[in-house]
Amino acid sequence: MATTADEVWRLLGELIESQKETDRKFQETERLLKEQSLETDRRFQETDRKQQKTDQQIKELGKQIGGLAGKFGSFTEGLALPSMEKILREKFAMEVISPSVRVSKQGEHIEIDVLAYANGSVNQAYVVEVKSHAKEESIEQLKTILQRFRYFFPEHQNKQVYGILAAVDLSAYVRQKILQEGLYVARIHEDVFNLDIPDGFEPKVW
Repeated sequence: MATTADEVWRLLGELIESQKETDRKFQETERLLKEQSLETDRRFQETDRKQQKTDQQIKELGKQIGGLAGKFGSFTEGLALPSMEKILREKFAMEVISPSVRVSKQGEHIEIDVLAYANGSVNQAYVVEVKSHAKEESIEQLKTILQRFRYFFPEHQNKQVYGILAAVDLSAYVRQKILQEGLYVARIHEDVFNLDIPDGFEPKVW
């Protein structure tokens, strides 16, 4: 069947219209993709901003928790001092009682929560470590201080040295471990620290 010129022009016109529609749909699709991409970028930026804010809040919270822990430790030591001073004077006849003793020697440092000693007929020194919650690591910490005591305090070279671990809270297991190491245990009761040792307890001389 022969195709007339009119039919050719008609078909050509339809093809052009079809191409225009295709172009229009392509442009619409491109616009939608661009909008979606912009929206995705916006959401990523918003998520990133929120993450940065969360990271900052976590960092600040960490600082606050660290500060709070330090303040609570200072509070515990302050709470322990009056009752520990009474124990050290009345039970152990200590003459000098000093809280928060810090010593530096040849680039090394040591810190003692409470140091007590006497120079007369009683020639002894007591190192008190105060903890809000005593753990096995607390025992090792006190032992390390006791083992190095004479290095930092050569003036007490000839004294008998004893250790006391004072805690607001500790388990029965940790208490037993402390006693097995020959260290005194002091526990808080009604805002006052008291020695918590069994009858016949023999402390270790360091």
